[in-house]
Amino acid sequence: MKACCISQFGSPEVLTIRELDKPSPSADQVLIRIKAFGLNRAETYMRKGQWGEVALVSGIECVGIIEQDPQNILKQGQKVVALMGGLGRTINGSYAEYTVVPRLNVIPVDTNLSWPELAAIPETYCTAWYCLHQNLKITEGRTLFIRGGTSALGLAAINIAKNIEGVKVLASTRNSGKEKFLHQQGVNQVYIEEENLSERIRESFPEGLDAVLDLVGNSTLIDSLKIANKGGHVCNAGFLGGQAPLSFNPLIDLPSGVNLNFFASFMFGTVDFPLSDIPFAEILLNVSSGKYKAEPSHVFGFHQLPDAHRQLESNLSNGKLVVEL
Repeated sequence: MKACCISQFGSPEVLTIRELDKPSPSADQVLIRIKAFGLNRAETYMRKGQWGEVALVSGIECVGIIEQDPQNILKQGQKVVALMGGLGRTINGSYAEYTVVPRLNVIPVDTNLSWPELAAIPETYCTAWYCLHQNLKITEGRTLFIRGGTSALGLAAINIAKNIEGVKVLASTRNSGKEKFLHQQGVNQVYIEEENLSERIRESFPEGLDAVLDLVGNSTLIDSLKIANKGGHVCNAGFLGGQAPLSFNPLIDLPSGVNLNFFASFMFGTVDFPLSDIPFAEILLNVSSGKYKAEPSHVFGFHQLPDAHRQLESNLSNGKLVVEL
């Protein structure tokens, strides 16, 4: 089978297509014939070696059809989506014609969406749904700030939040040229990222906001804590601003009464974070009906993976990048 491999850590050029043996699933895995996959910022960190030793083949999610299930639970030809479960980190991932995935990290689907349309959904929408409903406790009438709103995950969170009755959504971007785009997505108020952005937000919301989804990460997290109100929640779920170490002193940096947590999608498929928690069929219906604007911003061919990584790192995508095989 053809696979795009990390020949060495470095720039996008290190992604090279090679012939590898088609993998065989163990008893608790399934073999998937990959039709398309979404790109994720995590895969650029893997490519650069910033996450230490990783699998030869990157890619943390995919969509395709079941080729083989040793336990015959999922039938051959069944459409599925798959995410994490060690993909790209401890086992070869989705940058290939075939991959094996733990069965607990696979969701069977019934949809008429095209493969690229389907590939734009799994990682971003599962993560966004979990962050909003579980970590941030978003309910009707709440106020939410999404820091990093034009990222694929940020846009998924906007889509989900705007369809909860009465939720007011604020979002930030580093690019002033994207302000109009965020308003078109339904964002009520847009902020351009700057140092001590919390001070500007507190001018309009002196009592603070109910929830902050911080996708920028270490460089903004302490400032994000200053935005939440007493009893509010802050969830760190991304590192768009890089992974430079953060000096954090709870006695000084964590406001009393503010709840801070973290979510990482590599937890999906574990006992505490089963994918069955996610109403994926409902998400698909919302995408199919146009309720969620989840179409990919660009679709690349398999041989264009280095170009796709360059586009991802340019921060100009306005949504999810997808590769179709």
